[in-house]
Amino acid sequence: MRKITNEELGRPTPQEFGRMDKLPVVVVLDNVRSQNNVGSVFRTCDAFAVERVVLCGITATPPGKEIHKTALGAENTVAWSYAGSTLEAVEALRREGYTLLAVEQVEGAVMLHRFMLEPERRYALVFGNEVDGVAQQVVDRCDGAIEIPQAGTKHSLNIAVSAGAVLWQAFARSALNRW
Repeated sequence: MRKITNEELGRPTPQEFGRMDKLPVVVVLDNVRSQNNVGSVFRTCDAFAVERVVLCGITATPPGKEIHKTALGAENTVAWSYAGSTLEAVEALRREGYTLLAVEQVEGAVMLHRFMLEPERRYALVFGNEVDGVAQQVVDRCDGAIEIPQAGTKHSLNIAVSAGAVLWQAFARSALNRW
């Protein structure tokens, strides 16, 4: 078995990426503390061609050395914006027609393996702070929630790991997945 070179992977250029179809998903980061987590989310959003990222509250914004260290340049390919308040950001996304889903352990959450993107619908997925998760007042504004089933003794996953799991599931069940 031989490792495939970067050239053989046939990845789009940054310009081609900007023009290509995107997963109809906006990722919202609700007061994420770690710049490494922010960078990891950018890299995951690039991998799965997410529409854009909204960084809220205390969440760091590019440019930043720690963000770049984990994003590896994805902060330059994935569209992003900043909002001082996550509540204001989700309300603006609602006005734009997005279905708002918190990625959180809440009553009535849909388990990730049962989550399906509905055609012709756009989604805003809200990921929360490393300690407190998605703020309750933000959860209250969401249309629903997605929960990642877990079998171990811990009750949560790192936000970057959660984003990877949820975005992979959305991508795997979307029209963008050509494999």
